[in-house]
Amino acid sequence: MKHPLLIAALVFVLATYVPAVRFAAAQADQSPPSSATANKAIPPDQENPHKARELLDQAIQALGGQAYLSVHDMQEQGRTYSFYHGRPSGNGVFFWRFLEFPDKERIELTPQRDIAYIYTGDKGFEVTYKGPRAVEKKDLDDYLRHRKFSLETILRSWVNDPTVALFFDGTALAGNLAAQRVTLINSKDQSVSVYFDIDTHLPIKKDYSWRDPVDKERNLEEETYNGYRLVQGVMTPFGFTRYFNGDMQTERFVTSASYNQGLNQAMFDANSGYNPNKASGKH
Repeated sequence: MKHPLLIAALVFVLATYVPAVRFAAAQADQSPPSSATANKAIPPDQENPHKARELLDQAIQALGGQAYLSVHDMQEQGRTYSFYHGRPSGNGVFFWRFLEFPDKERIELTPQRDIAYIYTGDKGFEVTYKGPRAVEKKDLDDYLRHRKFSLETILRSWVNDPTVALFFDGTALAGNLAAQRVTLINSKDQSVSVYFDIDTHLPIKKDYSWRDPVDKERNLEEETYNGYRLVQGVMTPFGFTRYFNGDMQTERFVTSASYNQGLNQAMFDANSGYNPNKASGKH
């Protein structure tokens, strides 16, 4: 990375159909449905994906339900830290992050906000006082991979893709916390696992692996989420940590966040001359 202080981070329920007559009969005798009835309602080979989708739905509801799904844009401000081989590589830097779904993001660094990274579609630019320059291919590939496996993409896109297979993995550890894990596998045989807090159902960890195209080694990337706070009806993690092959890579602490405020589209144009310190109107 040219600037190691930053690494951009950056279900519906498969309802059980119960015929009205059976429901009325069960209500009349006040007896729970028999195991045979339950098995008939959910075929055995569908019980596992049904449980997985149920957990994903619970997570979306815990995050805010429709308020979460209706987020069009978001802003975050805070401080981010970078690590090399698990050790801090600096004292941290202030950041401002602007995200417009599905594929626009701007990250500004330093108190003067004079360094920015802009990603739109499959293109990325670094903007300094010297002007814009294309992000190096390896760094862009890293960013696009992070976006493809981001929690927002998983809960907004993967869960609604009929070609994505869902698996409930049972109880697993997310750090030192007990969690319930769901694994999603897409049509390209790419998989990602998400860990949910047993009590709150909020996502607390995500991991996935990928093979480096150069050395062919498999790498493991993990992200953890904590410090959730309610912001405009959306449960928002104010703490974020990314690990690469077991080593801490990035840690981010959010101090303020907001949603659907409207963003100046010039901020996503590397050639617009947008200046966050002089911008007027929505920003």
